[in-house]
This record gives sequence, structure tokens and C-alpha cells, in this order.
Amino acid sequence: MATLLHIDSSVFPADASSSRAVTDAFRRTWQEQHPEGTVIHRDLATDPVPHITADAHTAGFSDPAAHSPEQAAAFADRLKLIEELERADAVLIGAPMYNLTIPSTLKAWLDNVVLFGRTAGSAQSVKGTPVTVVASRGGAYGPGTPREGYEYVQNYLSAILADFLGADLDFIVPELTMAPANPDMAELIPLFEASHERALDEAATKAKQLVQRLAA
Repeated sequence: MATLLHIDSSVFPADASSSRAVTDAFRRTWQEQHPEGTVIHRDLATDPVPHITADAHTAGFSDPAAHSPEQAAAFADRLKLIEELERADAVLIGAPMYNLTIPSTLKAWLDNVVLFGRTAGSAQSVKGTPVTVVASRGGAYGPGTPREGYEYVQNYLSAILADFLGADLDFIVPELTMAPANPDMAELIPLFEASHERALDEAATKAKQLVQRLAA
């Protein structure tokens, strides 16, 4: 039985979040196709993980036998997140764009699970794990758009997840999500609707393909 680690980071509830709508479509399809599997859901907006501290950071580069009580406690929390990631057969991440980058809660999770000598660097204990990121954004930042140079979400997550951790990374990108709420973007609503439907279709398709791949 395969395990899906599902991480959401949008501060908005499901009925007001594009990233949550798409991760939910992926997860529902996954469960329909693989009902005997396991889903672990982490909602970083309602249950944030600790931001990295000096104790948690330095403990990752020192002998556990020499840890101070503060280092031991901080590293135990970090280790729980790392082991949860390592046990996952696939990972699904909702990563909306806030002020050109990812939510701070998602950055905190990444800071905890990126550990050189274990998950990152030469070891890469999660190397090859399929990771699907739903990178929603209020505008458009793709190649050829005026804001192409401000695309820091996919670039950053590609460096961390694919290069540092060695994950098999895939993106779903719902765009123009602010169009229904911003009068200045009213003419872009049809493009938003098309992008949203495309993202939902991609989520269902990719979830089915992933279940088949893991079952093979």
C-alpha cells in the first residue's frame, strides 16, 4: 500500500483557495484509485511546524550523543518531519504564491526536512520520490509574460526539491486566481476559468498516472 504525504499551505479555506481546490482534486482521485492506500495530510496554515531554530539547525550537524537537552528536543521535532517525508511514496504540495514566493509556513517545513547528509547532499534519502506541486498564483508569471522575471516559486522549489533532495518533481500551475476578485482583472476571468479547469483536469490525470506507476 502506497502512502501519499499531502501538504497544504494556503491561509485560505478550501472554498476560497485555488491551491487547495486542486490538491483536493488530486487527493480525491488518488483515494478513489487507491482506496487501500494511506494519506497523511499536513495543513501548515492551521497546524504550522516550528520555524528552524539554532538548536534544531546545529543539532543536524553534530553527534546526537553530544546534543544539549534543547538540541535534542528541537531535533526530535525535526526528525519526525524528516521520517514522515522519507516514508512517503509520493508527495503532494499546495504552494500558492504570496508576495512572489511561497508561504512562510511551507518554507519552515522545508527548512526542517532539508538536512544535508541525510535528505540532501550526497545521501538524498528521498531521491526519486514523486513530488507534485500545485503552484497557484494571482497573476501570470510564465515565459513571455511581463512578470516572467518575478517567478520565484517554481524556480526556488525546483532547486530545493529536485536539485537538493533529488525528488521527481512535477508542477500544476493554476494562474490568474485573483481575476474574479479584482475588478482591474475582470477581462481575464475567462483565462482564469480555463486555467482552473485545466489544473483540476491535470490533478486528476496525474493522480491516476501516479497510482498506476506505483502499482507497477
